[in-house]
Amino acid sequence: MAVTPESRRWDSLFAQRTRGDVGEGIAAVLAFLAVPDLISFAGGFPDPLTFPRERASALLAEFAEAGEAQAFQYAPTRGLAGPLDALAGRIESLQGRRPGDDELLITSGGMEALELVGKSFLDRGDVVVVEAPTYLGAIMAFRSFEAEVAAVPIDAHGLDVDELERQLAAGLRPKLLYVIPDHQNPAGVSLSGERRTALVDLARRHGFLIVEDVAYRELGFEDDAAPSLWSLAPDVVVQAGTTSKTFFPGVRLGWAVGPAEVTAQLVVAKQNTDQCASALGQRLFEEYVRRGWIEEQLALSRELYRRKCERMLAALERCMPEGTQWTHPEGGFFSWLTLPSGRDAVDLAQRAVEQGVGVVPGVPFFPDDRGGDNVRLSFSMVGEDQIDDGIERLASLV
Repeated sequence: MAVTPESRRWDSLFAQRTRGDVGEGIAAVLAFLAVPDLISFAGGFPDPLTFPRERASALLAEFAEAGEAQAFQYAPTRGLAGPLDALAGRIESLQGRRPGDDELLITSGGMEALELVGKSFLDRGDVVVVEAPTYLGAIMAFRSFEAEVAAVPIDAHGLDVDELERQLAAGLRPKLLYVIPDHQNPAGVSLSGERRTALVDLARRHGFLIVEDVAYRELGFEDDAAPSLWSLAPDVVVQAGTTSKTFFPGVRLGWAVGPAEVTAQLVVAKQNTDQCASALGQRLFEEYVRRGWIEEQLALSRELYRRKCERMLAALERCMPEGTQWTHPEGGFFSWLTLPSGRDAVDLAQRAVEQGVGVVPGVPFFPDDRGGDNVRLSFSMVGEDQIDDGIERLASLV
């Protein structure tokens, strides 16, 4: 796009916190959706095959025929009573602890939960610790409040808690620590049970708040999930969740659950953002939970994503040259590729588009310009019959 005098004038008026890389990373990922005939391993989107079109349509008709008003009206900022009760019961059944009425808030997606935490806690220059790599949307959310984002590495067992402890002993003083313990985005790894216990102990000793993102927790391929951090330590953890991966993203629903005084502050912050999450979405989700439909849908989703993951991993094993490494996820949407020495992931991603394949280079997933030899591969939305061809094309470029 041409730079005009007018655009330069507006650029000089933009808030400092909106400049640089804030917002550009996700926009670049979403742009892959507009490329025709692309075999895309780029966006971490749910497969439309999992969307409950018929049941959602039937529920809408049911609400209308019954003359229901609350589904079509504004909702209380914390959420409608029925959906809050259904969500609290579901959290209890999955995590072993029911949040109190003053501990739970329904949000407009998981991203808003992160936004509300940032708005409530962060002043300019405050430190937030994230995993390296981590969800690029979280980096952008925290930087939008002019926070300093520090990265601690991960390995096959998740966040390196020993390294975090060393950095804390050396003087690192975060207000928040953001972590995705289950089937992490972008690496696909999960935090071990031993490290979960050690992490909440560090939070208690050093006085920081853990922000636990559970976007992929319910999409494990096996029924052996480790305890959530919130269930282990509800006094030092705020959990941010979303229904976008498990129900469907069009309703834009999520939640935050944490200490009552923290959640109360998030409610205040929400009152001057969107004021309330979609009442219609809340009611749809409530009925899906109460009628047991969400469990049926999740069973089908897990099996679909398991098949796709296994097919992609098999193709990587068959096609990738020596020196290439990748993670072996046990749930979620992603695997993390490390290229052979000397390969440039940004250049690879650009050349891959020319060959009809979409991938995301690793750099946006770090706050410090690492990731030049990494690629995120998402198996969630690519067609099953396209996976082999897509990986073969990508491997030929590597």
